Amino acid sequence: MDYYEILGVTKQASQDEIKKAFHKLAHQYHPDKGGDEKKFKEINEAYQVLSDAQKRQQYDQFGKGFDQMGGAGQGQNWDFNWAWQNQNANVDFEDIGDVFENIFSFGGARRTSKKDIKKGKDIQVDIEIALEDTLKETTRKITLDKLVTCHRCAGNGAEPGTKVNECFSCRGQGQVQQVKRTVLGSYTTFVTCPECKGDGTKPEKPCNVCRGEGRTKGQDAIEITIPAGIDSNQAIPLEGKGEAGKKGGRAGTLYARILVKKHPVFTRKEDDLYLMQDISYSQAVLGDEIEMPTLEGANILLKIPQGTESGRILRITGKGIPHFGGYGRGNLYVELQINVPKKVSRKQKELLAQLKKEGF
Repeated sequence: MDYYEILGVTKQASQDEIKKAFHKLAHQYHPDKGGDEKKFKEINEAYQVLSDAQKRQQYDQFGKGFDQMGGAGQGQNWDFNWAWQNQNANVDFEDIGDVFENIFSFGGARRTSKKDIKKGKDIQVDIEIALEDTLKETTRKITLDKLVTCHRCAGNGAEPGTKVNECFSCRGQGQVQQVKRTVLGSYTTFVTCPECKGDGTKPEKPCNVCRGEGRTKGQDAIEITIPAGIDSNQAIPLEGKGEAGKKGGRAGTLYARILVKKHPVFTRKEDDLYLMQDISYSQAVLGDEIEMPTLEGANILLKIPQGTESGRILRITGKGIPHFGGYGRGNLYVELQINVPKKVSRKQKELLAQLKKEGF
């Protein structure tokens, strides 16, 4: 198959376009990521040729017949076929995946921010509320067992009155360079500094309470404001209310997931409420005005039109759930069901018999 077709580019493609196409396809078909090994070899063979100006010129002139294959080299034109065909050799194929990550980052080895290393963990809690509680803003107070800022050292990890020094090993960076060698060549990566555990600093004398962590196990009382109109499984983020960060690092986020309990009478669908209401046969035929319950607790009057059929739905505007984060409310929908009695009195039978004679 033509090398240009393998990479999905034209013969006029620039080196940058070839590189981007290779980047995309190599990620897609990499065997370590569950891709097709045969296709992966084709992609790399095509890239070895088309990424080299001299080899590309020879390929354009002579086709695949020219001698393009070399030994197991280093740099971008590695012989991937040799590597895959010699998997029993002393090759660390787990490191090959790391090599690809560094190549494709287009910026060499990547650092992890000290802020991310020291940041406290996020926490999720579930809070159950009644359907009625969604009608207006409400609050809940909870007590969490979590890592909190150390009261003795105020979070810096050092015994009061002692200094916090820059880590000698990483020079305050929190990470150190590590060189790995594979069949594909050597590459540099950054790992967490083993001396300071990624903090970039070391206390002259660790805190007696937290042992230099800057945080200890404790409890925190938190008040959570729940907006009106919230629905089940919606989460309220409270930044800084998660676990305390390490040595003064940023605290994590607390996510309060709201669970709305089912109501015995009303069913919620988005911001609308639904209710089943039984009516008698005479009410359906003649029409009537009946009292209806609302989620607020007060009853309202509902007019039943004459000739109402079973299953008819009437709408009461503005008696649903408040719109979350906005104005107005949903509606209340009442489904009318004609109640056919299983037992009737003698007088009722006589009246029904008389109506039957009238063709009613």
